[in-house]
Amino acid sequence: MNAPEPNAAPGAPLLLAGLRVIAVEQYGAGPFGTQHLADLGAEVIKVENPHDGGDVGRSVGPYFFGPGDSHFHQSFNRNKKSITLDLKKPEGREALRRLAREADAVFNNLRGDLPAKLGLTYEQLKDANPKIVCCHLSAYGRTGSRAAWPGYDYLMQAEAGYLSVTGEPDGPPARMGLSIVDLMTGATAAMGMLAGVLSARSCGAGRDIDVSLFDVALHNLCYVGAWYLNAGKTTVREKRSSHPSLTPSQLYKTRDGWIFIMCNKEKFWGVLCEHIGKPEWAEAPEYRTFKDRLAHRDRLTEELDAVLQTRTTEAWMKRFAGKVPAAPVYDVAQALDNGFVAEQKLVREFDHPSGPVRMVASPVRAGPHPTRPAPAMGEHTAEVLRQAGYTDTQIGKLRDAGVI
Repeated sequence: MNAPEPNAAPGAPLLLAGLRVIAVEQYGAGPFGTQHLADLGAEVIKVENPHDGGDVGRSVGPYFFGPGDSHFHQSFNRNKKSITLDLKKPEGREALRRLAREADAVFNNLRGDLPAKLGLTYEQLKDANPKIVCCHLSAYGRTGSRAAWPGYDYLMQAEAGYLSVTGEPDGPPARMGLSIVDLMTGATAAMGMLAGVLSARSCGAGRDIDVSLFDVALHNLCYVGAWYLNAGKTTVREKRSSHPSLTPSQLYKTRDGWIFIMCNKEKFWGVLCEHIGKPEWAEAPEYRTFKDRLAHRDRLTEELDAVLQTRTTEAWMKRFAGKVPAAPVYDVAQALDNGFVAEQKLVREFDHPSGPVRMVASPVRAGPHPTRPAPAMGEHTAEVLRQAGYTDTQIGKLRDAGVI
């Protein structure tokens, strides 16, 4: 049993209790976004096609708890319900309309030209529920020349410039090690959908909300984009993953590996100098200010390497702790086995039929979270349809017709 978080108010309701979302989703970005909502107590009803194995993420290996139950799928779909529904059939679309009557939102992460074909837009659902919010997560949006294009995270990283700023200057372009565009687009879509629901509850009218992988990837350029758009500066890859204008703010060698140090305020430079036994560097003319240090960055890197290689990463972290902004460079196993992760209860157990399944917890701290594993495909079909007013006889007919 998971212990409650220390900030949990006894008896406090889950933040999104009472929010109902119908999610026509698969794979990564969409399920990641709605999982944020489910972790906070929303009822997320996942719609899966009964004829193709459901969410393709169920088959993404190489690790499985059982058939149709991959580790990948569990990491994106906990705390949800699953129903099967063939939206290509009129009876399937009618069932979705009936579910929409009592829902706050209908969410999908389909190719941009598909929502209208499957009856998932506000124009198609507003007569069933004028307050319904229809959130569409696609690769390139539902309008424009690429509406019908498929698209994936790594493609967005390539076209939005990420590969040109990742890796060492003398190496090939490199993507980020995680599907960061998928993850951020899912979170952005969840935020946008919640904003739509808040508006609908206030004014009584829902709407379509669109979020795309490409738009989010471009938006993430943020200050790098502003530098180009306003100063004509094209950011490039820097050695040691360094900040383009601040130093020391990069990787440095230690006796047994690497450490990342970020003195991104002037005051931290003096603190670093003191803690590495080089207080005189703080006022050295070539190192006194950010501008001075940037002009002599290669020399400073060599000198810091020489000092930092006299101790292990762990030893430096103990010396810097809470004083110099620094972090050890870990692999995934070390990151998850980190004592701070355990202290903060950032890995939780979920009550899977095969035994406890461990996953990374929601980053939103607002009391205890539910700990249900991802559902079996169609596990809640009959339950949800009964709630929508279907009789057992009608449900049987839908099953016989291949609608569910």
